[in-house]
Amino acid sequence: MPATFLLALTLNAGYNAALVAVGAALLGIAAGSAGAFLFLRKRALVSDAVAHATLPGIGIAFIVMVLLGGDGRNLFGLMVGSAVSAGLGLLLVDWISRRTRLAEDAAIGAVLSVFFGFGIVLLTVIQTMSRGQQAGLESFLLGSTAGMLMQDAVVVAAGGALAVAAVVLLRRPMTLVAFDPDFALASGIPVRRVDLAMMGLVMGVTVIGLKLVGLILIVAMLIIPAVTARFWTDRTDRVVLAAGAIGGIAAYVGAALSASAPNLPTGPIIVVVAFAAFLVSLLFAPGRGVLASALRRRRFKLRVHRRQGLLALAHGEPILDQLTLAVLRREGLIREDGVATEEGRALAAKALRDERRWQVARTIYQDEAISGRYDVLTAIETVLTRDQIAAIDARIGGPALVAGGA
Repeated sequence: MPATFLLALTLNAGYNAALVAVGAALLGIAAGSAGAFLFLRKRALVSDAVAHATLPGIGIAFIVMVLLGGDGRNLFGLMVGSAVSAGLGLLLVDWISRRTRLAEDAAIGAVLSVFFGFGIVLLTVIQTMSRGQQAGLESFLLGSTAGMLMQDAVVVAAGGALAVAAVVLLRRPMTLVAFDPDFALASGIPVRRVDLAMMGLVMGVTVIGLKLVGLILIVAMLIIPAVTARFWTDRTDRVVLAAGAIGGIAAYVGAALSASAPNLPTGPIIVVVAFAAFLVSLLFAPGRGVLASALRRRRFKLRVHRRQGLLALAHGEPILDQLTLAVLRREGLIREDGVATEEGRALAAKALRDERRWQVARTIYQDEAISGRYDVLTAIETVLTRDQIAAIDARIGGPALVAGGA
């Protein structure tokens, strides 16, 4: 399998497999970046409604094509039907949320359940039909490339490329609406139209991804890359770019894995790869990862113990906490017998004086910008100027300390 996977990864496993991999990568880029706008707009549940609203369209398109004497499994016809159905679902959600007292999440839940239930009924009806080739229609639920024809792969690849182009074209207004809709409205941007375009783009990605990922798992491709990207950056444009990259890589690697092991379903494998990227980000992202958070808490705890130890030295109090002793010994502020070194005594005196300085500073500077920054550990030199500290020292009395010195 490793050799087969390497061939699939380098697009050498056959023309059809290469086309599927490229189409999956384009779909992943479009899904990740489009889903990022929904995520930033706090409307992630819309993708679920869109995905489930495609099922009735698939069933109706199949029935219509069979009644017209065609092949009910024609991918392009099924995509057109699903797009119409998803579009109706989106318009219905928008109408309910604007014209009634129901919140958008309630409207999404109602449309999602009704459309999906109707789609299941249609699939049951299709199973009783004597004409048409309904076998394999259930692959649209979880995705499958096993029976994908060359023209199907071309449709998916072309649709993915168009979706990526649409994201690039609409990225500026969608970014502004996702970040600050009120400012966008004041700037003359039609927020409602941009919202509809955003949901239309999600609908297009959902329809294109039906054969690859399936309508149930496409939601994961819209949301997981965006959530993963959020761990790595706080900037909106970078979240969108990172989400697109993560989605594209996950889809490409997942399609290559599926091609190297035909018994593995494409959609679930792509989602598992995307989740692996999410898990790595959750644990190891430098800003928001679990490990980084644990290290920050550890460093903060050590700083607290250091300060408490210095104050105890300044007051001549015994230090009983073993972690405090370990911190002070490690920095050479006390000897092994617990007696303060010369450096330790100097820093202890400064810590005590800074404590008094902050007490005076909070009475002089009562504004939030200064007094609000006192968190016990913040150095006073980073908040006040040397002249301000000198004025405080004059009020305290005693030997003045040079700012930043001992």
